[in-house]
Amino acid sequence: MPLMLRYLGRAIIGFTLLVTAVLMILFSMYLFSVEQDDIGVGTYNIVGAFVFVMLNLPRYVFDLLPVAALIGALLGLGNLARGSEITVMRAAGVSVLRLGLWAGAAGIFLACMSWVIGDYIAPPLETYARQQKAFAKFREISLTGNQGAWTKDGNTYISVQQQTTENQFGGVYIFRFDNAHRLIDVGYARSAQVNDDNQWLLRDYVQSTIVRSDVNLDERTKQPPIGERIDVMRAPTQSLATNVPPEFLGLAAAEPEALPGRLLYGYIQHLRANGLDPSVFETALWTRVARTAAIVFMVMLAVPFALGSNRSGGGGVKTVLGVLLGVGFVLLAKVMENSGQVFHLSPIVVAWTPTLVLAALTMIVLSRVR
Repeated sequence: MPLMLRYLGRAIIGFTLLVTAVLMILFSMYLFSVEQDDIGVGTYNIVGAFVFVMLNLPRYVFDLLPVAALIGALLGLGNLARGSEITVMRAAGVSVLRLGLWAGAAGIFLACMSWVIGDYIAPPLETYARQQKAFAKFREISLTGNQGAWTKDGNTYISVQQQTTENQFGGVYIFRFDNAHRLIDVGYARSAQVNDDNQWLLRDYVQSTIVRSDVNLDERTKQPPIGERIDVMRAPTQSLATNVPPEFLGLAAAEPEALPGRLLYGYIQHLRANGLDPSVFETALWTRVARTAAIVFMVMLAVPFALGSNRSGGGGVKTVLGVLLGVGFVLLAKVMENSGQVFHLSPIVVAWTPTLVLAALTMIVLSRVR
């Protein structure tokens, strides 16, 4: 039995990797075409665009692996069915349930691979790709060692910190000076994003403003006169109008969906400790977990379709139907994610509903096959 398990697993995993490679080739062509508008800006050239696309592909592998696993399992099991190898397994006493469990074991391997790619490979490569693209396009951006990048907008200096262990989510520092080159205030935001009006939306914002007096320093004590102080302002969100290109902000800010699970968990704990709403990041975390678990059921769902293909001449139709089910799962997951914030749904409900529906459908279809 372990021999059959390995044989079945190799077929599923092999075809899944093949399908993933084909999908990545198609997506790389699309991404490269999107980069054509930026080629020629600064020192950003064709080679830089190609490297940028290659570094972003692991993110798409993580996003598309559930569908690729379903298509790969359909092709792999369908290939075994056409060679009557599944028929031999059934004649040897292997039940449909056992075939489904063996396919699920291959799905567990693919799910682990997806987790490694999504948590440890894709995020640092995507961050590095954004950094190199921004540095190539805009000469006024400078990188200060491993600490962050700086740019100037009039009398305002902006620094974004790289995503490191100490500063996980790319803090944004804003230093404003007057015409006499005196510091007016210093602002800090844990994260930020750019809206359609080219305004930055800063989150968890803290600003320290220097309130100066017109009186000079006391010559004897060298202390600031009474009345000169620091005012501190805190706000959950704060807008900032700037001419700095959005690519610069991309060096620090990252969508919750692009953050690895371990950083999402740490940020959720931080938000809870400070009395802030963590629902967006909870949805992103549970969605990653549910999407990874869905790969197992995607692979198991291919078993009844493969058996049906072996018994009838409508194998192509059944394969297309299986692919449509996989696409339907992805669409349902996206709809749930986008509507969760609108209708104030629980992050667990938003993330796990599509996977639970898929699991129930898989069990029902497996139980009906004889």
